[in-house]
Amino acid sequence: MRVIFFTETFLPKIDGIVTVLCLLLDHLAARGIAAAVVAPQMGAERYRQTPVIGVPGVRLPLYPELKVGPPTLATYRQVKAFRPDVAHLIGPALIGGVGLLMARRLGIPTVASFHLDLNRLVHYFGLGLIAPFTRWFTRVTFNAADYALAPSRQVQRELLDLGVRRVGLWRRGVDVERFHPRYRDAAMRDRLSDGHPDDLLLLYAGRLSKEKRLGDLRAALEHLPGARLALVGDGPARAALQAHFAGLPVHFAGYLQGEALSRAYASADLLVFPSAMETFGLVVLEAMASGLPVVASRVGGVTDVVQEGHTGYTFMAGDAAGLVEAVRRAADRDRLAAMGRAARAFAETQTWPAMMDEVVALYEQLVAARRWR
Repeated sequence: MRVIFFTETFLPKIDGIVTVLCLLLDHLAARGIAAAVVAPQMGAERYRQTPVIGVPGVRLPLYPELKVGPPTLATYRQVKAFRPDVAHLIGPALIGGVGLLMARRLGIPTVASFHLDLNRLVHYFGLGLIAPFTRWFTRVTFNAADYALAPSRQVQRELLDLGVRRVGLWRRGVDVERFHPRYRDAAMRDRLSDGHPDDLLLLYAGRLSKEKRLGDLRAALEHLPGARLALVGDGPARAALQAHFAGLPVHFAGYLQGEALSRAYASADLLVFPSAMETFGLVVLEAMASGLPVVASRVGGVTDVVQEGHTGYTFMAGDAAGLVEAVRRAADRDRLAAMGRAARAFAETQTWPAMMDEVVALYEQLVAARRWR
């Protein structure tokens, strides 16, 4: 079997979408399944064994980490030469939309997976006037595919309510060996706490951008003496956040990868995740696997994985008082330890191979069904 992917974002950009796609590519390679990726032309020509078909485009002024442009006739020729059996559209927009047309031309089945909530995004950035278009586009695009996949039950319900007809679950997993409490490291804790390792260390990991509502974490620092915050990641809101947190115990760690990221998770006390919108929130499971309880807004897949009062606490996005109270409840040292052990135990049940095998099984079913038509 040969799988062609169409994605609006890929390496060298690092985010949840890219992380999940790379994990799936690794899984396919381990299963002996050939894959290729159609993505914005950002410099990556291969990902390990997987070739990348670059699509020319222009950088977005408000989002310079991305290039936007439609696939071309040259793109189609490369896709056709790959001889795919099935196409997987990762959060289809411009590249994925054209990818659908290419797949139809080639006569192969299609899967569309949901990774970015365009409707909430346009509302959040004050572009609500185009929300009817984004809802229409989502419904039409996902219905045009043979099957749609949602990352959480919440998103699955929302897609069905929107009018998307065939929606299954592509649940998220975690590498419980890569993210593990054994990576706890005194030097990393000292670094993230700016030399105050005995203080309560709150950790956020992810993109620094407006929709993550990281400014809300100021209230937790102001109301909880002895609390410190480490922000792991980077993004367009970094300068604004540095000004917002001026004078408060906040450490900006920048992007961390590999073992450094594993050590950062395991060396903190509590993950804080106040995002206003999320399709799942991979960092929540990564933190739990590292032995951290979680305080997170009720977005994406958070309510699928956080057990209230057992592995963490949740609050409504934008509710600063609810965030502070959740952190306060979790911050007791004995409770932190017990919740951290429970978080790790849950994460051990959420491994990637089982989740990825479900996607491979779907590919096989769609290819077999198309052959019998």
